[in-house]
Amino acid sequence: MIKAAPANPKLFREYIGAENKGVTFTEVPVDSNVEFHFILSFAIDYTTQSHNPSPTNGDFNVFWDTENLTAAHVSAIKALHPNAKVALSLGGDTVGNKNVSFNPKSINSWVRNAVYSLTQIIRKYHLDGIDIDYEHFQTDPNTFAECIGRLLFSLKQNNIVSFTSIAPYDDDSVQPNYLALWGKYGHLIDYVNFQFYAYDKGTTTTQFLKYFEMQSSNYKGGKILVSFGTDNSGGLSPENGFFAACTRLKRQGKLHGIFIWSADDSRKDHFRYEKQSQSFLSSVI
Repeated sequence: MIKAAPANPKLFREYIGAENKGVTFTEVPVDSNVEFHFILSFAIDYTTQSHNPSPTNGDFNVFWDTENLTAAHVSAIKALHPNAKVALSLGGDTVGNKNVSFNPKSINSWVRNAVYSLTQIIRKYHLDGIDIDYEHFQTDPNTFAECIGRLLFSLKQNNIVSFTSIAPYDDDSVQPNYLALWGKYGHLIDYVNFQFYAYDKGTTTTQFLKYFEMQSSNYKGGKILVSFGTDNSGGLSPENGFFAACTRLKRQGKLHGIFIWSADDSRKDHFRYEKQSQSFLSSVI
């Protein structure tokens, strides 16, 4: 029987390494009162040449900042903070100025390659979990659901990872793929890192709470994490009421955790919102 990761309303997650800004694990403040997940961004099934990367049918390569986020750094941060875990995220938006497209040749061949290549990467980097963040698709939702669902099943069944998440957002070309995956394999998915920062800038607290309810009904029974970006993206920002919305959700028992995109962008403000988010999660309301 595959176990779901236990619920922890004091869960804080942060994407790191996508923008090659030299940010390191140790710079990011980790509060000992929360469960903290670093999410390395990204592993992509594309070739690594910079001028014209192309899809590899599930043979994953590492595209995060490997100079500053090495296997030794992963081991060190987990030794330093027993409450910290490290995951990797698949996909992302672009690679070498091209869209990263989910583009399998067949379900079986993609799954076989993905299980093999990701097992190597996860073991090499001492990782604990996996996140799915494809945003462009050259295939139908059912194929995406089967490929990702079988991948998650295999990685969990063989104890390669202990937790899984998906990172959808509200877009007609994106959401149907994740809803198909959720419908068939939702029992294998521990967290939904919903990209609330993909909504319009100037989102109000009321709108945000409405979006939260909408996505909670889309991903019924799922642990929907709330989020904002420190890269000047959209959604409800900390300045405009994000934590007021979180307080409402927390009182209703609906706050499953917070995640931020991304450490690379937060460094310029000395990770002030990482500190605020974690102290909010560990406080009693």
